[in-house]
Amino acid sequence: MVFINLHTLEILNASHPSGLAVPDATIHPVNSTSDVIELIRTGLGNRAVGATALNERSSRSHSVVTVHIQGVDLKTGATLRGALHLVDLAGSERVDRSAVTGDRLKEAQHINKSLSALGDVIFSLSQKTSHIPYRNSKLTQVLQSSLGGHAKTLMFVQINPDVSSYAEFKYFEVC
Repeated sequence: MVFINLHTLEILNASHPSGLAVPDATIHPVNSTSDVIELIRTGLGNRAVGATALNERSSRSHSVVTVHIQGVDLKTGATLRGALHLVDLAGSERVDRSAVTGDRLKEAQHINKSLSALGDVIFSLSQKTSHIPYRNSKLTQVLQSSLGGHAKTLMFVQINPDVSSYAEFKYFEVC
């Protein structure tokens, strides 16, 4: 499990089960729920956070935890594989409201670009277009196997209830 800072991540096509290689990602075998929780705690400690005018502990990166599952069909002996991506997306950011500059501004731009790309992919999938723009973002490249085909996707959204944040809701009209 690795928490990924997607604006510095290089993704390589490779002969991995997912078709992608994420540099510095590691696979940790787990035997219990407590093993998984400990790995998530480690990842949280590595997650990029920083202060903005709106939030003193603003997420400056998306986090992706992928659980690879393998089993055997007892009737046929066939090996079955699956993956479960647990994703915590950094929130979209209105740069004028968050008053970020320098590195925080670059982070906000990368976050917004990847969220926009994710919205484009979801929209393309919903419209059943012939081209799905997975390659427009490192985030959508990593999540490609969980967004299209026979994948099942469930999204929980935390929305700021402040009236001044209403403009942020336009993304969800696409979904």
